[in-house]
Amino acid sequence: MCNLYTVRKTAAEVAAYFGVDNPVQSNAPEEVYPGMPGMVIIEADGTREMRSMTWGFPLRLKGMKPEAKPKPVNNIAELTKPMWVGLARKPQWRCLIPVTHFAEAEGEKGKKTRTWFSLKDEPVFAWGGLWRVNDEWGPVYSGAMTDANEAVAPVHDRMPVLLHPDEHERWLRGSFDDILALQHRKYPSDGIDIERTSELWVRKKAPTDETPSFL
Repeated sequence: MCNLYTVRKTAAEVAAYFGVDNPVQSNAPEEVYPGMPGMVIIEADGTREMRSMTWGFPLRLKGMKPEAKPKPVNNIAELTKPMWVGLARKPQWRCLIPVTHFAEAEGEKGKKTRTWFSLKDEPVFAWGGLWRVNDEWGPVYSGAMTDANEAVAPVHDRMPVLLHPDEHERWLRGSFDDILALQHRKYPSDGIDIERTSELWVRKKAPTDETPSFL
């Protein structure tokens, strides 16, 4: 799963990379955790737009008190599942999530550290996702996941659906079969950079600590 990623670029730099004319003035933090705001690229009326949304679709678990805050589902295990398929079939609910690095926890329990992954020769890249408008949280988004390639597998068995620049249009405008194919193919291992750190796997800001991040 992916519960932490960064965008170490300005909104203007991200907008230029994705061909957006008017970058959003976003207060999104550099490190994005589930339940926090992040920058998202959508297409509306044939024009790309950058918007600030909450990372994670709200979900109420059985037994939750009515006043309890929903849990953000920030990862999409399978686009064919009932929770996602209706949105995935409609291009207007697809999005590109700008990322510079995504992180996974590595090491023994209680001493796990952050291992960061990025793309070689790509200062910012796209993670394929879906979005919608929620009555309680407003616009929300979640990122599609796939089986890890050989570079990521030693750390985790899943990874984000990473898109090459020439696949952006296919994700945003392609058929349902097109995006299923992108979810089920593996991103080339030789395109991944790995940075192992001594920084403990601890959330600096954790609005929702019990997160069902994968559905």
